[in-house]
Amino acid sequence: MRLARPLANGTVRQAAVVAGSGPDSKLLAATVSASWVLSLTAYLTSMSQSPEPIRRFYADWTQYRSRLVDGVRDLTADQLALSGGPDQAPIWALAAHCAGGRTYWLCGVLGEPGAQTTPFPDPFSELGWEDDLDQPRSASELVVALETTGAIIDRCLDTWTDDMLEVEFERRRGDVRQIHTRRSILLRLLSHDAFHSGEISQLLGANGLPAIDLWVRGTT
Repeated sequence: MRLARPLANGTVRQAAVVAGSGPDSKLLAATVSASWVLSLTAYLTSMSQSPEPIRRFYADWTQYRSRLVDGVRDLTADQLALSGGPDQAPIWALAAHCAGGRTYWLCGVLGEPGAQTTPFPDPFSELGWEDDLDQPRSASELVVALETTGAIIDRCLDTWTDDMLEVEFERRRGDVRQIHTRRSILLRLLSHDAFHSGEISQLLGANGLPAIDLWVRGTT
């Protein structure tokens, strides 16, 4: 027997069931018909469903970002100025670097909107806050920078779908041409946040201040 199957354009090819006579063949035909209807229904249902956003793949990133914000929120100017040495970036510059990198990659390289809602309206600016060590940023400025750039990440996680992740984008640095995807940039930013959060956490702990734990779960 040859069973019907849906075509690529959504139409259905006529079923051709070759059977003999008698109750057994009628039962077979009924079984085939019921199975075909169920398969077609499942196929059409899957075709009509909207793709899910990718947040489920990066759900814990929201917690990681909030822990960084909480880690710097109440620090004094002297605490934010702590660094690993004279040639090392202070805490405030590390946090600012995390925030500025988000607008560069998401708004600059990928063309996402939202840079104007952050302290970094020009994502391709050559100089970030962390590059001007003569103008230390306060805890309140860092919170605003981290939360507004975090909102851009949230919108991407809530609107991007899996089929968008492998789209390629070009980035040029001088004569060097690089190709990135949304997936590679999301992973870059997530690991970038984690790396510098670890640096800040070590500086805090070494100076007797509460460290940043990105992974600990709340207890009930």
